[in-house]
Amino acid sequence: MHVPHRANDIPAEFKKILGNLKYDHVFVTGNLTSKEMYDYLRGLTNELHVVSGEFDEIKKWPESKIVTVFDFKFGLNHGHSVVPWGDKESLYFMAKQYECDVLITGNTFEKTVFENNSKLFLNPGTGTGAYSIYSVETIPSFLVLDVKKSNIKIYSYELKDGDVKVSLANYDKT
Repeated sequence: MHVPHRANDIPAEFKKILGNLKYDHVFVTGNLTSKEMYDYLRGLTNELHVVSGEFDEIKKWPESKIVTVFDFKFGLNHGHSVVPWGDKESLYFMAKQYECDVLITGNTFEKTVFENNSKLFLNPGTGTGAYSIYSVETIPSFLVLDVKKSNIKIYSYELKDGDVKVSLANYDKT
């Protein structure tokens, strides 16, 4: 999120979408960097799951977390310990280590959704559009998961040229 250091806030277009529902769980991959962002996200859910990023000054959150939702075991990690960052093979080994079905990481500022060996890998990107060390122009993005017993629908939201684009992916646990 990197508010206020790299971005002013979550875009208004996203806040309008996020504010329409109460979510069962919200997963945050770190770098909240402000109490205000934490409080905003806490207001969206009764189950806020946060892991520390390398820029979080408040170090009260764990480096990783495992959460079970229905038949799925979710692993949550900021991603700065994945070398190289975002590497699919390294992410797969992390998922195996966590013994999770779904691994959610961040750190790359780029939204990704992919499957590898029956595991689902998610990176929500940056909800604020904060710049990264690789680019000053990132695409603001986030993911909403509709989790059923053994199925996940992944709604990907991106803000491009002032318009919110939504795409849908589907994952079935095998």
